[in-house]
Amino acid sequence: MTDRITENLKAGRGFIPFVTACDPDDEISLEILDLLAGRGANVIELGVPFSDPMADGVVIQRSSQRALENGVNLTRVLSLAKRFRASKDVPVVLFSYLNPLLRFGIEKLCESAKDCGIDGLLVVDAVDNEARDLREKLAEHDVSLISLVAPTTTDERLERICREAEGFIYAVSRAGVTGAAGSVSREAADLVARVRKFTTLPVAVGFGVSRREHVENIWEFADAAVVGSAIVAEIEASVGTRNAAARVKSLLDQLLPLQKAAHTHKVEGSRL
Repeated sequence: MTDRITENLKAGRGFIPFVTACDPDDEISLEILDLLAGRGANVIELGVPFSDPMADGVVIQRSSQRALENGVNLTRVLSLAKRFRASKDVPVVLFSYLNPLLRFGIEKLCESAKDCGIDGLLVVDAVDNEARDLREKLAEHDVSLISLVAPTTTDERLERICREAEGFIYAVSRAGVTGAAGSVSREAADLVARVRKFTTLPVAVGFGVSRREHVENIWEFADAAVVGSAIVAEIEASVGTRNAAARVKSLLDQLLPLQKAAHTHKVEGSRL
């Protein structure tokens, strides 16, 4: 299949934002997705709220909890994605754990994902045979399964993951959970170099990317930077004020290097 995700990341200097779907509500979430698209996101990761997000730090955990308390489920997440993709062409990757997907039904999910304009799934706890089965079912609907690798992944396992990977490789910058960090670890660059031995797919680095220097550093050795907790923290700070999009815009002004900002302004102008 033709992979739009790969195509959008091939040029390098990619920006992949993460937000939890429908946090703080559906309408503001859609406003933020539109903003991210207009500011040059190459791919958007849309988090499926889950009650036990083991790989996520406290900021994203709280965003999941807020969404769940507001009755958000996978049906609402898919509806949000469909509304966004009705007017925007940025690839969307659902970021989830297996449990919500199994409850929804895998066959139903594959059909719904395609219908709602989902380009890929990243399932944190789907490994080995589970990942292989899910990949095969998604492929029937032209939806990619994105693979995660970490500094602790052995070369033998890395080669196997890369051989089956689609879209891009998500390289976790450090052991632990998501959340802002002081610097990008040397482990991240070493991991990307190892990944490149086994695949020509684009490689994105995430976990702890919260400053402009982080993004610029990652672009020196990887194809894209993933920014999650820093964006979600701005959304959390806006709860009760309904100025989430403005706060996220301000963060992006600080976060994205001038070259990226200039490019995104040109894109925005072309749509007016």
